[in-house]
Amino acid sequence: MLNKVMLIGNVGKDPEIRHLESGVSVATITLATSERYKDRNGELKEQTEWHNVVLWRGLADIAERFVRKGTQVYIEGKIRTRSWEDQSGQKKYTTEIVADSMQLLGKRSDNPAASSPVASSPTARPVPQNNVSTDPGPEDIDDLPF
Repeated sequence: MLNKVMLIGNVGKDPEIRHLESGVSVATITLATSERYKDRNGELKEQTEWHNVVLWRGLADIAERFVRKGTQVYIEGKIRTRSWEDQSGQKKYTTEIVADSMQLLGKRSDNPAASSPVASSPTARPVPQNNVSTDPGPEDIDDLPF
């Protein structure tokens, strides 16, 4: 069986960061992914889906330092549904993506919070996508940290 999600999208608002009593960091972000298509009349339509993404430990630390509203990210993870009871005793459910890896995409100038050209988790890998490059452009070569 396989539970794997791969998303490329833009962050809808600044990450919400929490630090648990144990010292573990957890960040939550909302991620918008869009799909463009033509309807039956030939009109171009766009449908946006919003995803709740949870990032733990090192990924949460990266999100806290580098991710802001509008940042384009690549997320790999798994779908999780959890439940809880609200104040009136009603059972509530939420479905979220628990990230295994994250990679910041886009140009450095797109994310003023970033202090390095590329920040990613230790497990992040290059994303083979058309029109998406994780390689620094010529203007960023002088800013490489190595």
